[in-house]
Amino acid sequence: MKRSVCTLFIIASLTANAAPGTANARPMTPEDVGQLQELGQYTIAPDGERIAYTTLHYPDVTSGEKDGRATQQLKVAWGPELGRDWLPAEMNVGALHFSPDGRTLSFTWAEPNGKDAVWGMPVDGGGHRKLAEVAGVHVRDYRWAPDGSALYMLTEPAPDDAAIRRREAGFDAVVFEEELRFSRLMVARVGNAVDKSPREIRVPGEVSRFEIMPDGKRAVLASAPTPLVDDYYTASKLHVLDLSTGKVLRTFTTTGKLGDFEVAPDGRHISLIAATDQHDPAPVTLYLGDIDTGTLTPLNAGATEAAMDAEFMADGTLAVLIHKGARSVLRFHDMSGKVTHEVDTGDVAVSSIAAAGSTLAARASTARHPSELFRLEGDSLQRWTNHNPWLAAIDFGPQRTVTYTARDGQAIEGVLIEPVGGVRNGKAPPLILDIHGGPETHETNGWTTSYSGPGQVAAGRGYAVFLPNYRGSTGYGTAFSKQHQGDYAGKEFNDLVDAKRALASMGLADPARVGITGASYGGYASGWAATALTNEFAASVMFVGISNQISKVGTTEIPNEMHLVHSLIWPWEDWQAMLDASPVTHAGKANTPLLILAGMDDTRVDPAQSHELYRAIKLRTDTPVRLVLYPREGHGNRKAAARYDYNLRMMEWFDHYLKGDGERTRATMPPPRPEMPRTNGRK
Repeated sequence: MKRSVCTLFIIASLTANAAPGTANARPMTPEDVGQLQELGQYTIAPDGERIAYTTLHYPDVTSGEKDGRATQQLKVAWGPELGRDWLPAEMNVGALHFSPDGRTLSFTWAEPNGKDAVWGMPVDGGGHRKLAEVAGVHVRDYRWAPDGSALYMLTEPAPDDAAIRRREAGFDAVVFEEELRFSRLMVARVGNAVDKSPREIRVPGEVSRFEIMPDGKRAVLASAPTPLVDDYYTASKLHVLDLSTGKVLRTFTTTGKLGDFEVAPDGRHISLIAATDQHDPAPVTLYLGDIDTGTLTPLNAGATEAAMDAEFMADGTLAVLIHKGARSVLRFHDMSGKVTHEVDTGDVAVSSIAAAGSTLAARASTARHPSELFRLEGDSLQRWTNHNPWLAAIDFGPQRTVTYTARDGQAIEGVLIEPVGGVRNGKAPPLILDIHGGPETHETNGWTTSYSGPGQVAAGRGYAVFLPNYRGSTGYGTAFSKQHQGDYAGKEFNDLVDAKRALASMGLADPARVGITGASYGGYASGWAATALTNEFAASVMFVGISNQISKVGTTEIPNEMHLVHSLIWPWEDWQAMLDASPVTHAGKANTPLLILAGMDDTRVDPAQSHELYRAIKLRTDTPVRLVLYPREGHGNRKAAARYDYNLRMMEWFDHYLKGDGERTRATMPPPRPEMPRTNGRK
């Protein structure tokens, strides 16, 4: 696929597109979803004048391009309509940073058959050159020393020559969760030549992120006792480290999950987004920390909101991205923690922020475009990029938030997409519930369409789509996110049935034609809907979902996280309760056609979970059920062909059972291979 030089521009209305029903408008297609480009990484020059960013895109497999994962092309902008490609399109880069003096833009990149190293190029012109590397391993992340004299690099573990020799001799047995190997923190001098002998700095445990303090002598880092994912979630701590000795000078006392942290320009304070306790499902509480004393002061504890990201401005102002349910605001604190003002971002859903000097930039989307680069100007966000101008030709379904009342009186909010053209002639449309995973995350009223999210593709085919922030979701305060705990498949999934009934009562859904889909915990909801709640749903698509709460504990990489923030009990403390909350237990009731999809290399939700439910339904019923496994994919599809295949299968399944003749026999299932057009839907 040919990609032209990116031209940046602002459009007068952030949601301006071709009006529905105009002659040139058309609905979105699965082929379109595969071609969407969006903002990847971004960073701001120290003086705030330039913003470097990447455009994230996938190969166009519908036009014959070789299958692969997403790549990121580097670009630099210094104002609206003033941006350009900075490197050749074939250079897939990451970890963008400006040097402290702003004269060099650095990034990670791997030469063909090489390892990721740190590269840089002059901002004012010149070619790229290697700045630092660690022989034999990938550089995962890095930071500049404040004076620009060195680069601190977080790398893969050192090569294990003995293990390599054993594997070459055929001894390739894996000792599960033993022989753990830790990432390393290395420092290399920056000069005219690459430092061939970078120094290793002793660090505590497995470091996931670090920041160099303004004095250049200390670092703040987050680490877990082991590289195990479960420890990352449940046992990470924030430390202050002496960079010369590797000595831990201070550890902040926290319990539970850690999120974003930032070091203030004065070198005396930090901001930290973290959990309130070990049972808090998500790190959404903002703290202001004192580095000298190790004290942490919560700034929004108990609020019905979620702190998502924070950045210090050059004057010490702390800018914080806050999600209040499906909408976002930018909040500003002084160094005492006092709120000075807020900016409501309106119909722009902000997902992250970055700051340098007096400039604040953001990644954000709207209902009609995926993530783009924005800059805060006064009290409004100014859009700098437009990655998908062809979206102007798409006929979009109207999108808005809807709040309904669950059966016990709890208010539940969600994002509703109506069919293209809206609900016509008073005839209620078929409905697809799109259930987010976690459940410790939430939907915002921004871009909702993806390879696994039906969104505007479904709206273009006459469906309504609803994305509920059911109990357990973040964005509404810690108390709300804890309401699902100790109640697998209880109130949390009753909220989904109540959503269906509420939308039907509003004339926005045909109750006899309601489908459901989701991944991970959303996959669990989809499996539950097809079995225990089979009388409520006419079709289900389950992706990397849970089917057996007992066997999941023994096969997932996060058993402690599940116990602490979800189940609150272990299976052996109540075997029957875990069985009762498992879709496999209710498989004999299943009358809902179920499409099950999973990655064969998934370590979060083992593909055996999908096998179990497929086999149980197939043996115990005559209900249509299909299992699709994706080789070399994990907890979500990362390659373009697998993503496109998934979208085709999902929509075909819903079209067949929600818009077809309604016959539910295995003999009349859709064919095992969906028809794959070889022509891009935009051409």
